[in-house]
Amino acid sequence: MKTGKAFRMAVLGLIGCLAQGAWAEGTNITGVVVRQRWPWSPLVDIDYVLDCEDTHRVDVAVSAYCGTTPVALPVNSLSGDLYNVARGARRIVVDPAKTAYTNGNFTTLKVEVSTTPAPLYMVIDLTKDAGATNQVTYVYPGDAKLETYGRWTNVWFGVTNSEYKTDKLVLRRVPSGSFMMGEYPGNRPVTLTKACYVGVFELTEAQWYRIMGTGTPSSSTPKVRMSYNMLRGATNDVPAVNWYTTGADVCPTSFIGCLRAKTGMNDFDLPTDAQWEYCCRAGTTSYYSDGVSTSLNDTNILNEIGWWSGNSIPVTQHPVGEKAPNGWGLYDTHGNVWEICLDWYVSSLGTTAVTDPEGPVYGEKRVARSGVASQGAEGNRTAVRGAYFPDFEADAWSGVRVVRTLK
Repeated sequence: MKTGKAFRMAVLGLIGCLAQGAWAEGTNITGVVVRQRWPWSPLVDIDYVLDCEDTHRVDVAVSAYCGTTPVALPVNSLSGDLYNVARGARRIVVDPAKTAYTNGNFTTLKVEVSTTPAPLYMVIDLTKDAGATNQVTYVYPGDAKLETYGRWTNVWFGVTNSEYKTDKLVLRRVPSGSFMMGEYPGNRPVTLTKACYVGVFELTEAQWYRIMGTGTPSSSTPKVRMSYNMLRGATNDVPAVNWYTTGADVCPTSFIGCLRAKTGMNDFDLPTDAQWEYCCRAGTTSYYSDGVSTSLNDTNILNEIGWWSGNSIPVTQHPVGEKAPNGWGLYDTHGNVWEICLDWYVSSLGTTAVTDPEGPVYGEKRVARSGVASQGAEGNRTAVRGAYFPDFEADAWSGVRVVRTLK
């Protein structure tokens, strides 16, 4: 990259929040230093020191300007300590090659910080490509769209509008935390240290079409006949694609590879087994994710939140979002279609406490969660776990729900 075009960048918006989205009081930023690694690298480092309570986490937003003109920084041009950041010395990295300013050296930088709450919902316009104006929008705490009552906290019920199932991809921010994983009332202590954005719906046929270019462009029923290999790539690819031994790597032509390219967000993936159950439970310990149920006999509750053999007559896949959501606003986490996850399947999870579990190194099948409309009440409980061979694409009941883990 040649020098020649000066670039003036302002780093704005130190976003203070608690895990539940509240404002973080007493947040202080010091020691902000911005430098380009020139001439050996075009990358720009933004170092800062975050001082806040041990339990607080903050987001850092980056805005850029050329003179007084705002310049779009695609999400994939930023990395480092951006989300859910704890106190201490931190760094953000800007990659100019992924911005419009690939022909200039970042010679003059101005850094400012301010505080704002973290968004609860992220809305991605799938009719636009990475970096396009308003490709990504957010819904923040206090927005009139959000409702809190009963078991629901800051839930956007209006998201069931058809455009959010077809032209848009909506994700809900879920805080890090701990829970009891497994059979009611849970028997494996799990801690997840990273917040995430999780799909409000199972991926639909229309969303698949917007990303992959095939299928039905107007259908809000779940995209099915999915496999791990189709979603991420195969263990015998060159190079291999095998969670977790190859980490976040995916085949560029796989669904996740195309989703990352379409959105400019390189942290999209399938949920881990533990992530999926944590998001489904939404802070509950009940048999289903309603917070009250105690057994499979609570079918009146299951009727409200999911499609199963007792109410899906004739047995079929249903458009997403027709049942009530869980407490965090996620729909169809019980029944409808199975949702493929990252982990290899094992029959027993054990009872030993774990942090950010990654599952077995190898196995025969990948985990599937949520249950399915063709099974009874027991087969649609929160803790139910299914499994699919990685290359199996023939099942009309295998779908997916995507996540972005904030690292």
